[in-house]
Amino acid sequence: MKKAIKRLVCLALVVAFVLSLAGCAKINYVTNGTIQAIQEVKSGEWQNAGGAEGEGEDVNYDEPVIDEFKAGTYGGIDFQSVEDVANFYVEAYNYSKTLTAQYKDKEGNTQTYYKLLGEEDLQVGDILIDGSSNSMIDNLVPGIVGGLYSPGLNGLVPSTNRDPKLDTDEWDGAGEPLTTSRLVADDLVTANVTDNGDGTITIKLQPKAVDMSAPGKDAQGHVFQSLGAIDKTVDSISVLTWAEGTTADNCKVNYHGGVATVTVDTKTKEIKSGEYVMLAYVSVTHANVAVLKDKSASLTVTMKWTYPASAEYLQSSKGVTLIG
Repeated sequence: MKKAIKRLVCLALVVAFVLSLAGCAKINYVTNGTIQAIQEVKSGEWQNAGGAEGEGEDVNYDEPVIDEFKAGTYGGIDFQSVEDVANFYVEAYNYSKTLTAQYKDKEGNTQTYYKLLGEEDLQVGDILIDGSSNSMIDNLVPGIVGGLYSPGLNGLVPSTNRDPKLDTDEWDGAGEPLTTSRLVADDLVTANVTDNGDGTITIKLQPKAVDMSAPGKDAQGHVFQSLGAIDKTVDSISVLTWAEGTTADNCKVNYHGGVATVTVDTKTKEIKSGEYVMLAYVSVTHANVAVLKDKSASLTVTMKWTYPASAEYLQSSKGVTLIG
């Protein structure tokens, strides 16, 4: 996921803090604080990407949210365990990412990208300040974030690029390749398979909960393009300080309950379509923002990737056109 996503998540928290003053006689301060937070994103003052830890001790986040696995034959393929499902998914993922297609970029040059590219969507919700919701914050923050958010265009997640040569677990392309899946059965809470009766099967995967996930690095990052570390991003926000503790103590990101759904041609093992829905629960405690002291805030980030991307999305998001 691009650095901009992490900046937008942090922006949402800052704006929520600042807007919580709206009930006070400090409207100008609220407005100025909000504008300052937004301008820091636009001007590039938030230069660094960093890390944050997950939240929620003594809570079982690995309750199944999809149907449990049932052994059987689906689409002519025998699945006797979740491990069989994971292994088949890996085969399908790896094969699908060997497939490329020719595209025309916005400069008119011909480029070779993954055949299966996806649409990306970001939603921010469940915003709480000191454990309470506020209708104005609920209405304004998602709109502000949405106005600054630029959807990406990548291969099957956790891909960080549409170009196989640049698709690595580091945003600058210098990391280890993500052209093959790192998923193993132990990454999953559960999985299931459905026979569609048309030569395809649908696989659902629910990865285990992870704190501070990164693409390609853990159970969530083996399935989704997770946020990665965000502590340096948080530290770069000039209006934010801590009443006590450090960024690592006070900024938490927990991933759980997300589901990947893919439809696979059983003969070719090509993934024909998919929807990946990742849920990240972000919380900040002991924060000082402007005149607000020792406050807490939380929000939910929902990232959705849908495959294949439509021609309209390719063109509108990145100026890309499929050739042929």
